[in-house]
Amino acid sequence: MKVLSQSTAFGGMQGVYSHESEACQCEMTFAVFVPPQAIREPCPVVWYLSGLTCTHANVMDKGEYRRMAAELGLIIVCPDTSPRGNDVPDELTNWQMGKGAGFYVDATETPWSTNFRMYTYVTEELPAFVSQHFRIDMSRQGIFGHSMGGHGAMTIALKNPDRFRSCSAFAPIVEPSTADWSVGAFEKYLGDDRSSWRQYDACALVNDGARFPEFLIDQGKADAYLETGLRPWLFEEAIKGTGIELTLRMHERYDHSYFFISTFMDEHLKWHADRLS
Repeated sequence: MKVLSQSTAFGGMQGVYSHESEACQCEMTFAVFVPPQAIREPCPVVWYLSGLTCTHANVMDKGEYRRMAAELGLIIVCPDTSPRGNDVPDELTNWQMGKGAGFYVDATETPWSTNFRMYTYVTEELPAFVSQHFRIDMSRQGIFGHSMGGHGAMTIALKNPDRFRSCSAFAPIVEPSTADWSVGAFEKYLGDDRSSWRQYDACALVNDGARFPEFLIDQGKADAYLETGLRPWLFEEAIKGTGIELTLRMHERYDHSYFFISTFMDEHLKWHADRLS
């Protein structure tokens, strides 16, 4: 593990690190905030998955999570959103595809399948790696994210209910198989057979029998992507009669930005802490 930076914050340590990833076949960067409680004992971990065009740095710089994470004793791990490097395929003029747009899937189509294995990276390789280097109680894990990362968090929780105790999302893409800003990426990453897309679609997973106890979703009503990309009401409809509980909060005047995320970050961290205690 390469240490790229470390800074003390609220009695804990905010670090940025990198390592060679077997899943993504490149060097991957991630951020970890370790609260002061980890000096004494292993702490629960909450994984934060970022959205399109982002890296690990967006939430680290603008998410305003450290004060509350230090108070609650939560380790926060922030992976990158895609593989990086000169040899990694990309579409330079398409922000919805390639670098910064991994969609937390394991690509099966060339040229993407060699590097774009973000589902395996986030669910297997990175957890195994960080558990070797940080005092994490891996029996207490939560996951959340924003937009594309909200999609990733919800699908990962639905597919791994025995691993995660909590899941929340800011403005998630709940049905990426039909959303205008994800269909193109799914076709290129996963091919024309749309049945293979269902494993990475929260609404489809629920319809196919996947279950998770409860979700918290915050969504801004002034979000420019609400009607065509996000559509949280589709997930609300999908879970009817399933026993899955949903707290869906629609907020007047809030948009898709980190001003929105930082406003409700404390409440999400408290949500996770309650379920990880």
